Amino acid sequence: MDFTLSDDQRAIQEAASAFAEAELAPNSARWDEDKHFPTDVLRKAAELGFAGIYIGEDVGGSALTRLDASIVFEALSYGDVSVAAYLTIHNMASWMIDRFGSQELRRKYLPRLTTMELIASYCLTEPGSGSDAAALRTTATLDGDHYVLNGSKAFISGGGVSDLYVVMARTGEPGAKGVSAIVVENGTPGLSFGAQEKKMGWNAQPTAQVNFDNVRVRVENRIGGEGEGFRFAMMGLDGGRLNIASCSLGGAAFALDTAQAYMTERKQFGKQLADFQALQFKIADMATELEAARLMVRRAANALDNRDPQATKYCAMAKRFATDAGFDVANQALQLHGGYGYLKDYPLERVVRDLRVHQILEGTNEIMRVIIAREMFRQ
Repeated sequence: MDFTLSDDQRAIQEAASAFAEAELAPNSARWDEDKHFPTDVLRKAAELGFAGIYIGEDVGGSALTRLDASIVFEALSYGDVSVAAYLTIHNMASWMIDRFGSQELRRKYLPRLTTMELIASYCLTEPGSGSDAAALRTTATLDGDHYVLNGSKAFISGGGVSDLYVVMARTGEPGAKGVSAIVVENGTPGLSFGAQEKKMGWNAQPTAQVNFDNVRVRVENRIGGEGEGFRFAMMGLDGGRLNIASCSLGGAAFALDTAQAYMTERKQFGKQLADFQALQFKIADMATELEAARLMVRRAANALDNRDPQATKYCAMAKRFATDAGFDVANQALQLHGGYGYLKDYPLERVVRDLRVHQILEGTNEIMRVIIAREMFRQ
């Protein structure tokens, strides 16, 4: 086993870190305060290849690995968790089209997705089906050479703003085998959006309900065959879980570095905070948990890249551990700042708010335990 990054991976990491330092970190507080979605900055990230990280080169993608993507998203999240997390969603939706879509569909959308001329959203969750995703009720009824979509999707990042929506809809029998994946363009008659959600964190990206009222979409916009959509969605979530875990690593690394620097500046009882052994131990534990999480995420990414039969289990393990550890590290960093950590003049309260949702989305951490146990007993 070799835990060192290759020269190419270090170059990718340095490019992402430089972008985060120059474009994300200086604006993060303002974007959060103003609830501003920085599409112009996202398109700058796309110029570096970060909008199509594991998309084929023939359609403008970077054709990198899941491990490469993890390195990128960790580095970007050091500058802004919310913006980096949106990029993960865009990449996941684009990947579904790239991996399972027809050549016509790939060439129709991916060249503009990899530049972020078009921005994409992933639509699985519904108001009545969250963890029980296979119970989704949005329907796509075949009518000649079109599907007619009816229903709603909830908590959709990019809702109302994105140009494309990769929608999981029921085209057949109840359960997972009756679900298909269909690309719906913004502006299609009958497509509408709810009000922007008022969230605890992730304020630098929009979130809204997506509604379908007799929305007609050509059959050619289906990704893969009928009834395959749920399988595609779950495969997409393996990578999505690694991506969001990587964003937790980046946010937590920033929090740890911020706390460590503060401990060398702040004095109490005539000594630097860094001189108190109890606080040294806290920093040591935070660093250890973060490093353990990083190793788990990269192990799972390697498994996914190599199509390891246990990749789904490893991805669930990594997502559960890294998002729990990432939130805890950020929360402990805030605690080390005392009352200052609770103020918006300091960045830690924002990082804590942004990281909290990672324990919920891409499958809650309770569902991660279900997946892990199921895979274990299946062996």
